Amino acid sequence: MPTRNGSEAGIPYRPLGATGEQVSLIGLGGHHLGLPRVSEADAIVLVRSALDHGVNFLDNSWDYHEGQSEIRVGKALRDGNRQKAFVMTKIDGRTRDSAARQIDESLRRLGTDCIDLLQHHEIIRFEDPDRIFTAGGAMEACEEARKAGKIRFIGFTGHKDPHIHLYMLEVAERYGFHFDTVQMPLNVMDAHFRSFAKLVVPQAVRAKIGILGMKSMGDSVILKSGTVTAVECLHYAMSLPVSVVITGIDSEKILQQAIHAARTAHMVSEQDIAAILAKTALHASRGAYELFKTTSHFDSTAKNTEWLGGETSEVEQLVQGLG
Repeated sequence: MPTRNGSEAGIPYRPLGATGEQVSLIGLGGHHLGLPRVSEADAIVLVRSALDHGVNFLDNSWDYHEGQSEIRVGKALRDGNRQKAFVMTKIDGRTRDSAARQIDESLRRLGTDCIDLLQHHEIIRFEDPDRIFTAGGAMEACEEARKAGKIRFIGFTGHKDPHIHLYMLEVAERYGFHFDTVQMPLNVMDAHFRSFAKLVVPQAVRAKIGILGMKSMGDSVILKSGTVTAVECLHYAMSLPVSVVITGIDSEKILQQAIHAARTAHMVSEQDIAAILAKTALHASRGAYELFKTTSHFDSTAKNTEWLGGETSEVEQLVQGLG
C-alpha cells in the first residue's frame, strides 16, 4: 500500500469513496507524460517531483502513446518510489480475453505486481456497459485479476454524456456490482451543458463511489474562451465532492501551478465559485468548449476499435444463428 506524505507537503488528501484510501487532491495525468515534446528522462523527473511534493495519485491508461506513458511511470516508480504512489490505469478491452491481456501488459509496463485502481476506459457508448458485464465480458477479467491480487479497486471512466455514466451504474447494480470509483469531466463549462456534475456526481456521492474529476481545462480548450484562468478551472473542480482532480502536467511549472491550486482550494468561497460560473455560462451553453462531448476528437477507442476486442463467443453464435 502506498505511503502518505501529502500532509507534510501541504497537499490536501481526500477519501477515495468507500475504499479506505486517501488520495491527493491533485492527480498527475498520464497522457501528458508520454507526449513527444516530453522526453522520457523529463517525464521520470516530473513523476518523482510530484511524489516528493505529496501528489500520490498517478493516472494512466493502457493505450496512452502505445504504452509509453505506463513505461515511463514504471521507470519513475523504481528505487522505492512505488510505495509513495497510488497507481491507477485504464483498459479498453470489452471482452474477458482482451481485458485480461491488457491488464497483464499494464502490470509489466508499470513494473508492479499490483495496480491500485483499474478502470474501464471510455465508456462513451450505451452498449459499453452491456458488453463489459455480459458473460465473457471484461468484468470477468477484472474480478479474476482482483482475486489474484493483480488489482485492488475497480472503476470506470467516460467523457461523452452523463446519461451513459448513469446507465453504467444501472447495469452494475443489476449485476450486483459496486464500483469503487467513477471518472468524469468536471469543469466550469460542464456546469452549464449536459452536466456530469449535476447528474452523475450526486448519485456517486449517495453510493459512496470515489469521484475522479478530469478535463478541468478541456485539454486547454476551455482556457481559449478567455473567461477563466487555469487556477480558476482547478479551483472549481476542487470545490465539488471529488476525491481527486486529474490534470495534465508536462512541466515543473505546470506541476507547481496545480500544487498551488490544491493548497489554496480551501480559500475559495461559494461566492467565488458563483462568479466563475457566471462568467462561463454564455460560452458553455452549446458545448463549444467541451469538444470531448460534442465531437469525436477525444474518442480514441472509436478510432481504434480493435482495442475493444472481438464480440464474445455467445454473441457471435447468436448473430450467426440469426443469419
